[in-house]
Amino acid sequence: MHFTAEDLLDITFASEPLPLVELGLALVAWQRTDEQAVFGRWRGRVGRELPGRARPLLDLLRPDGDNPQFVEPYARTLEEGLAVVRDAGPLLTPGELHRVAARAPGSPSWLRALWAQDREAWEQLGGALRSAYEVVVAPHWPRIRQSFQADVAWRSRLLAAHGIKACLAGTHPRAAWSGTVLEVDGPPHYEVHLGGRGLLLMPSPFWTGRPLLAEGPDGPEGRRVLLYPALTPLPLVGPGPAQGALDALLGRTRAAVLQSLIERRTTSELARDLDISLPSASEHARTLRAAGLITTERDGKAVLHSVTGLGVDLLRNGG
Repeated sequence: MHFTAEDLLDITFASEPLPLVELGLALVAWQRTDEQAVFGRWRGRVGRELPGRARPLLDLLRPDGDNPQFVEPYARTLEEGLAVVRDAGPLLTPGELHRVAARAPGSPSWLRALWAQDREAWEQLGGALRSAYEVVVAPHWPRIRQSFQADVAWRSRLLAAHGIKACLAGTHPRAAWSGTVLEVDGPPHYEVHLGGRGLLLMPSPFWTGRPLLAEGPDGPEGRRVLLYPALTPLPLVGPGPAQGALDALLGRTRAAVLQSLIERRTTSELARDLDISLPSASEHARTLRAAGLITTERDGKAVLHSVTGLGVDLLRNGG
């Protein structure tokens, strides 16, 4: 992702999570197989609860997240979002149908009906979005907001203390800067020139892959949106109010992991001392390392974790 000076001066955070964007990313996350230590139980619960009426959405929303944007509008409420989806119908192109149908696991017949503006197909889409939202997103909206707001607060502080490059590099473990180009290793490979249009940052507690670059609310000529994994994914956000600022940002268990790493520990020692599974301890350490809060080094066969200066600063001011 190539930045100009104008782009670097025009980077802001989204003001709030958006219902249908989060729904789309939640259904994508449910179909993925990564981050099992964190999302495994959540995926099992969604699989049991997701109504059959919502299943057609899986033809549109695939696990890689490269999905048609018309079903994930930047709308602040469900009803507003459903209206935007309906209005997008006449604008759908044959090329987009071909791309979506080629990726769909099911029969493309209802997708063709959708693109042909068949009333029954559009009612089916609206009903699928509504029923999925009521099960997957609505009951957890306070926790979704908590994760979103905590990530924005954390990255705003990181931005103030260490600059925009540290803020953006922390959105993914494989993100790194080369001059004014932000690179994230891994397929698919492509280049994007922002061209002075700026960037809107939008964390999601559901997304688990590398950051996604999408067209923004103002269309192809406007600001781009970078969707990236929130520091605390939804399954780790507590159901009630957090006990402190650090719990709100990281989740109670991950905050405890960070606190415990004031002293160097192996992954096994973390799991034992905090009474969590070894995969969970490893996942917490990976996320904290990606955020620059801990460092990891190998000593023979042992992998040792310890808090960084940035992590100590967070512990000192966020407890």
